[in-house]
Amino acid sequence: MLVTAHAAVDSLVRATVIAALIGAIAAPPLAAQTAPVTPQQQAVAKRTATAGLPLNELKAGAPERYTVKPGDTLWGLSAAFLTQPWRWPELWGMNLQDIRNPHLIYPGQVLLLDKQDGRATLRLAAPVIETPAEGPTIKLSPRIRVETPADAALPALKSSMIDAFLTEPVVVDDSSLQTAARIVAAQDSRVLLTRGDRAYALGGRGSPLTDDPRQPQQAFRVLRNATPLKDPVSGEVLGFEAQYIGRVLLVRGESVQTTTSADGKAVQEVIPATIDIVAAREEIRVGDRLLPEPALTLRSYVPRAPSAAMEARVVSVYGNAVANVGQNQVVVINRGSREGLESGHMLAILTDGARLIDKTDLARTALKLPDERKGLLMVFRAFERLSYALVLEATEGVRVGDRLVNPR
Repeated sequence: MLVTAHAAVDSLVRATVIAALIGAIAAPPLAAQTAPVTPQQQAVAKRTATAGLPLNELKAGAPERYTVKPGDTLWGLSAAFLTQPWRWPELWGMNLQDIRNPHLIYPGQVLLLDKQDGRATLRLAAPVIETPAEGPTIKLSPRIRVETPADAALPALKSSMIDAFLTEPVVVDDSSLQTAARIVAAQDSRVLLTRGDRAYALGGRGSPLTDDPRQPQQAFRVLRNATPLKDPVSGEVLGFEAQYIGRVLLVRGESVQTTTSADGKAVQEVIPATIDIVAAREEIRVGDRLLPEPALTLRSYVPRAPSAAMEARVVSVYGNAVANVGQNQVVVINRGSREGLESGHMLAILTDGARLIDKTDLARTALKLPDERKGLLMVFRAFERLSYALVLEATEGVRVGDRLVNPR
């Protein structure tokens, strides 16, 4: 029997896609997360690849066969196989021949867990190539259906859990906020402004708000106050957190015009810049400050333990809305890039063990119970001396002053 042109082309494309799934090692995906695999992760993977992973480090009930689904993440896959999800480089390293790059795992691939001699290895199941069914020859016009796996590659973590916080937390020094551009007036002498309103602003000292028709429209974050963030142990001020209020777009830059007064003298008048409010978390007021919105960048998160020993404390709860926070909420911690913290670093959250007197001992010995782990967080934005982190797991409320350490 003859194979139709459509079937031949379709089989060729399918075979190409399958080859890309297994062999797309040399080139990274076009639109997937491209976070680099660190030398530390490479070393861990190579060590694990030589012998596999001890069975006692697998999660109870780890699936022997798992089909990757849309919406899966490397973090989620690791949680399915391992008791400690941040050790996903070891899961990836269980078979370097099949899974050389953890960012090249796609929906539809099948992961097989092999157990032998007390060790576990992970591999990709061989792809199944369908053979065109026998049937009558049908004359068709050739067409090509292209499917690229690049756009479907699994991220390490769902960035949607963090993206909402990326433009909000701003660590500044108090003086820079006081000299930033400010809102000076509103239409119709309004006191409170919200989305859709128009207002007027002046630049900071020596920096007028000007627009350039050759450049994209400028956006600014609206900020208020500058709350000091203090180290819960030493009391030292580590920085100031500006309160995020909203977002505005610059419509017209400020200018100066010269007019003639009644007595014939030339008078210079400042015309403030015109801004439109496009987002507001709460009512915006005259006097609120403006800072340029940073350029949007594609961020990739690679959850992993810090390479060096780390001790930190929770400084504050973002937004100060509650005293305790739980899963998927944001906290500020008292370590930053100066101490080597990076986006993706994981830290365990500990609850302080109680101090008590041993009533079973006549000597009434003072006791300090061990600190117990109550959660896990991931740093997603590091400043010099402070970092913002997302709470990924919490068995009880996370509080200011809670101790943070390496997760293993």
